[in-house]
Amino acid sequence: MNPDRFFTESRVIIVAGKGGVGKTAVTAALAFSASSVGLRTLVVEIEGKSGLPAAFGLPALEYNELHLVEPGDGHGGVTARTLTPDDALIEYLHDHGMKRISNRLVASGALDVISTAVPGIRDILVLGKIKQLERELTYDLIVVDAPAAGHAITFLRSAAGLADAVKVGPISTQANEVLDLLRDPKRCRVTLVTLPEETPVNELVETAYSIEDEVGVALGPVVINGVLPPAPDEDTDPSALADEAGVALSADCADVLRASAEFRRARVALQNRQLDRLGNDLPLPQLQLPRLFSSQLDRDGIATLSAFLISHIETLPDRSGFNG
Repeated sequence: MNPDRFFTESRVIIVAGKGGVGKTAVTAALAFSASSVGLRTLVVEIEGKSGLPAAFGLPALEYNELHLVEPGDGHGGVTARTLTPDDALIEYLHDHGMKRISNRLVASGALDVISTAVPGIRDILVLGKIKQLERELTYDLIVVDAPAAGHAITFLRSAAGLADAVKVGPISTQANEVLDLLRDPKRCRVTLVTLPEETPVNELVETAYSIEDEVGVALGPVVINGVLPPAPDEDTDPSALADEAGVALSADCADVLRASAEFRRARVALQNRQLDRLGNDLPLPQLQLPRLFSSQLDRDGIATLSAFLISHIETLPDRSGFNG
């Protein structure tokens, strides 16, 4: 599949997954990849604690936009911002001629009371802002770094809950417009992220079916993060390899290398079993990203993940962008 087509099949990609699976790294790789094929890309961070800007050597995200990748040299550019319910509510009131009311809410400290008065209202405020950004068409693609898997389902389900509970008025209108966004695969899809391990795979499969059954959002290919490369063959002799390279290798070092290779083979075998199980339990295309052996994600790491992502996207069948 052409990467440009992959990234333009939906104008919003919501990235979700269990905490600790590298969801923010995948968000960064998706955004960087989309930018690399010339698309103007916006990253929206929801929980307010993303390490994304640090990877680009920049300060923490705020409500106002921050440029992570400047446009040029084939890049469309990556801009990022955070969205909070309180800021979204203030902006909504400003846009609807109620600036004085919003100022009083901030001054009195009552803003949090208002934004939690109705169950699900905080999530619908954020989703409503994402819907507004999508409608403005300022960006070719919006990548949303969603909450961790459990909260992600609640987050996406909030619009349906409010639409059922509130039948008239601005909240009903907002909820139904958000539902229109979520349920249109040309406008929105969810990309789920996992590690090739038993518990994350279990949670991803459960989340996938919950999102399809309860929300009705299209699912894109699953991203498996942290995939190890193939292990050395069992008959690989470290001493022979050392001799070929002209390096002296002690017997103790050779034994350690053999033990390390055996451990690596066991880990890769376990990983492959989980990848096969995921393919059987959830029939969606898989995009695999390598494990980066570094403690801190940086721009070089994001570029490496992006290159792998693009190469895997190019191997997808022409209609594997989403499950609409």
